[in-house]
Amino acid sequence: MTRFRTLLVPVDFSKHSEAALELAGGLAKTLGAKVHLVHAYELPVGVTAAYGVAIPEAVWTGMREAASTRLEKARQKLEVAGVKSEAHVVASTPVEAITELARSLPADLIVMGTRGLTGLKHVLLGSVAERTLRTAPCPVLTVKGADD
Repeated sequence: MTRFRTLLVPVDFSKHSEAALELAGGLAKTLGAKVHLVHAYELPVGVTAAYGVAIPEAVWTGMREAASTRLEKARQKLEVAGVKSEAHVVASTPVEAITELARSLPADLIVMGTRGLTGLKHVLLGSVAERTLRTAPCPVLTVKGADD
């Protein structure tokens, strides 16, 4: 039987990731597991370079700091609930950040929110959850929260 000692929860600050975090927190408390929160942001270098636009470093620093602050608040809520946790903010695509961190920890389970997009929205936007399911080195539990 698989023991879930290390849970990885990708957080994009949506209601869906909040639902996943709540579920993971409950699981971690029951199982005595540690929760690792991860937020990924991508620097669109190719897009900005194609248009000759230089985005100031202060913008990226501000994004990282804002994400770190919000993620730390989520982590502190887990700690108050008696769940050991750690926060990671990564400059990468979400799927790469999730799968690389899952491998390096190593994570026993990824608990992540999903929006459940269908049709054209799914074709255009894709699904981080779907791509993570295909590349993750461990089981993935998806959670659908209330619509944003």
